Amino acid sequence: MISGNIFLVGPMGAGKSTVGRQLAKVLKRSFYDSDREIEKRTGVSISWIFEMEGEQGFREREKKVIAELTCLKNIVLATGGGAILADENRRALRAQGHVVYLAASEEQLLKRTSKDKNRPLLQTEDPKKKIIELLEKRDPLYQNVADVVLRTGEQSIQHTVSMVIKQLEELGK
Repeated sequence: MISGNIFLVGPMGAGKSTVGRQLAKVLKRSFYDSDREIEKRTGVSISWIFEMEGEQGFREREKKVIAELTCLKNIVLATGGGAILADENRRALRAQGHVVYLAASEEQLLKRTSKDKNRPLLQTEDPKKKIIELLEKRDPLYQNVADVVLRTGEQSIQHTVSMVIKQLEELGK
């Protein structure tokens, strides 16, 4: 039995929302996605916020949402790929639950995000180069905040969910 919140971190395209939704269903918990919460509260897309307020404006909104969501009980939360950039977010995630880093190869991330126009940081001439830059900067932060690191790849969502549960149960022993 896993007690406490479960927070998923990792780069865009690693499967946080998909795995999180399924994990919440299996564990009979509420599921939240910090990006979707921001969109719900503002009534506009993440892309629009980036365009109007820049990344810094978005990150401020993200901090508020993560501070609120991490205080809820027994939830599964999928965070945005850059949520771990803020010290406050990393502290809140660590203090309020178990953090699972869903890692994926650059190729997997590129494949999974290539058709998605709602990824402001990847609207660039060379999305692969951007993914590599983001991973270089963020991977140490993901590693540092995580209780569990799981590589996502070709395996099914159900397999990934089972692995998350297994690893978290082992943590609790």
